Amino acid sequence: MLLSTPMLTKRQKTAAIKDVQHHKDDTGSASSQAAILNKKIDQLSKHLKKNPKDVHSRRGLLKMVADRMSNLKYLQKTDSKKHKAVVKNLGLKNK
Repeated sequence: MLLSTPMLTKRQKTAAIKDVQHHKDDTGSASSQAAILNKKIDQLSKHLKKNPKDVHSRRGLLKMVADRMSNLKYLQKTDSKKHKAVVKNLGLKNK
């Protein structure tokens, strides 16, 4: 049996990036991508709590966490004020 992992709807994505986007149509900036990844990570971690044997999805979760981290590192290098705001907005721990 193939388990499908939850996906974000368009409405969920726009709600996730609403507070961190630079302009109205911003979906590709590092802060927007980090916000979308954060929402996906939340949903996938809930899925993995229900389905602990889903190893393939766990691997995808680890990849998403690494992608979010690289986006946040880039944001910290380029705009530290925006990085602090994004980290606070997403509820992440600041190292």
